[in-house]
Amino acid sequence: MNLTDNEIAKEAEYLQKELTRHNYKYHLLDDPEISDAEYDRMMSRLLSIEEKHPLLSTPDSPTKRVGAPPLESFETALHSVPMLSLDNGFKESDIIDFHNRISKLLKTDDILYTVEPKLDGVAVELKYENGMLTLATTRGDGITGEVITDNARTIRSVPLALSPDADAIVPSLLEVRGEVIINRTDFEKLNKKRLNLEKDIFANPRNAAAGSLRQLNSRVTAARPLEIFIYGTGLVTGIDYASHCEMFHSLKKFGFRINPLIKEKISIDEVFANYRELEKSRDDLPYEIDGMVIKVDSLKYQHELGVKKRSPRWAMAYKFPAVQESTKINDIIVQVGRTGILTPVALLEPVSIGGVTVSRATLHNEDEIEKKDIRIGDNVLVVRAGDVIPKVVKVIKSKRTGAEKSFSMPETCPVCSGGLRRIKGEAALKCINASCPAQLKRRINHFVSRAGFDIDGLGTKLVGKLVDSSLVHSFADIFSLKKEELSAMDRMADKSAANIVKAVEKSNSISLPRFIFALGIDHTGESAASLIAEKFHLLDNIKAADLEAFAGIDGIGPKTAAAVHAFFSSPENILIIDQMLENGVNIEVSKKRDGGDSKKELRGKRFVLTGRMELLTRSQAKKMLENAGAKVASSVSSKTDFLVAGEAAGSKLTKAQTLGITIIDEHALAALLKKYS
Repeated sequence: MNLTDNEIAKEAEYLQKELTRHNYKYHLLDDPEISDAEYDRMMSRLLSIEEKHPLLSTPDSPTKRVGAPPLESFETALHSVPMLSLDNGFKESDIIDFHNRISKLLKTDDILYTVEPKLDGVAVELKYENGMLTLATTRGDGITGEVITDNARTIRSVPLALSPDADAIVPSLLEVRGEVIINRTDFEKLNKKRLNLEKDIFANPRNAAAGSLRQLNSRVTAARPLEIFIYGTGLVTGIDYASHCEMFHSLKKFGFRINPLIKEKISIDEVFANYRELEKSRDDLPYEIDGMVIKVDSLKYQHELGVKKRSPRWAMAYKFPAVQESTKINDIIVQVGRTGILTPVALLEPVSIGGVTVSRATLHNEDEIEKKDIRIGDNVLVVRAGDVIPKVVKVIKSKRTGAEKSFSMPETCPVCSGGLRRIKGEAALKCINASCPAQLKRRINHFVSRAGFDIDGLGTKLVGKLVDSSLVHSFADIFSLKKEELSAMDRMADKSAANIVKAVEKSNSISLPRFIFALGIDHTGESAASLIAEKFHLLDNIKAADLEAFAGIDGIGPKTAAAVHAFFSSPENILIIDQMLENGVNIEVSKKRDGGDSKKELRGKRFVLTGRMELLTRSQAKKMLENAGAKVASSVSSKTDFLVAGEAAGSKLTKAQTLGITIIDEHALAALLKKYS
């Protein structure tokens, strides 16, 4: 059907408004109303219309985010107000000195601060004239920046036009400053894609964001997952603010993305408390931060304090310990995990990262080594975040001398000399010797862990001794340990031996989900174990099930289904299970869940529990939720439906707030359980 020019103009206007609205809902409110596919179809249609009818393309059209033709070079522009650096503080005394200095200058101790996460990204300035984005620049040298307007337009969380509330006044000129970032998961995907294309990888998300912004071809920038948080203003005409936090509220009304972790009008003591909380939640955030920015909240006070040559007197960065450092790979060894997977590990020149001395880093697998071209003797960047195992992220090739040596994976298992095989569809090598001591020790450690049989006293060192002394050859042997055998071991007292035997007896009754998890089957965590137990209810039913039965369980992937079926099809594994039962292990019957409407509201809902609880223990709450059809996870993600926050809830609560997840206390949980159990 042929449309009239008027109908085409109306369709273009409708698509521009709707795409702008959906973009705001998705990137600023985290509340999408349509699928990505539908958004893409609407965008494709608008692009088609504007290409055929260029006069319908408005300056704030969402199509401007797709990118413009490549530039030959970047122009430059002066900042109306210099974009200054921040002084850094690394310890509490630095911040106390900062507070004392400004207290002395202002002649008062009554100073309130606004604090915000110090995002590890790239600073930019956006200029809006009469509500329209007209210029975007990098920080540059603080006085002059590079013009990146076309690139900035491609960032979905950058408003192309201000969208104020009905009662807000659009300033004639508004310059805002923000930090452009790439989220952790997007960064990992970007680097993985570059590795597959045999391109150099980025050292960190900040490096990736900087490289993405400084593209002469903005279509390249448009393909990068850039986001922005606004943290301040430059020159503003037509609107006044009394405080820094008031400025944030105003900018949010205009459609700018403001970090939800900002704390307003707090005392210096509260600054330190917030710093500690932010540092604890650092690794749970979807983006990287390297500290906290502390700002005097009163703009009157900011004006009185003024600026130094390179930094304002009214603000300071309170930095966290570093998580990334450079060091040298002295050697590469290979470790064998509980499932037989071989993992290459770099032995490093010891380096302090985040206050912890790091001397080892995982290299993941042979493919990773080849793609990153990692060699013995290389200088590398190593990252350590929280309790995550340190890893090598990038080789510093400019420091190579020619003396570096290539590494190859062994042809046989480095522990038992058994044969190896490549796992189909994966990059890992696996030892196929089921009696490999390295595997056995790690499997036993998993088996007796808290989420498994939870046997008190059987720690890593003792498990190693039990295997090395040939007292334990399989899971079943744990339940036939004798006090006399244990007492005969080096440094094992009679009382300790008796305590271990008692602990084993105390733990020999276990639920079916925990039993399945304890077996350490590939790709089978607590959630999968619960789903399998719910499906089959009895161990005998699991033994008799075929592959299709496992694959048909909602929530079980093909790898897990194949691994579980293979495990229970092995005569050796069945023999060990039967021996466990003969040695006193009792598997409790898994109750079949009611599929009626009484539990419909909680079925499939994902809960995470955090903090101290008074009404129920953590294990009681988990069991009751699972009986009501819910799923209980250990970490917060975008798929979490509810976070149950007890007393002294920490980083999980912060992450849930960041992701906009529903947060309830244990009283609300009790009410839910009462209603739907």
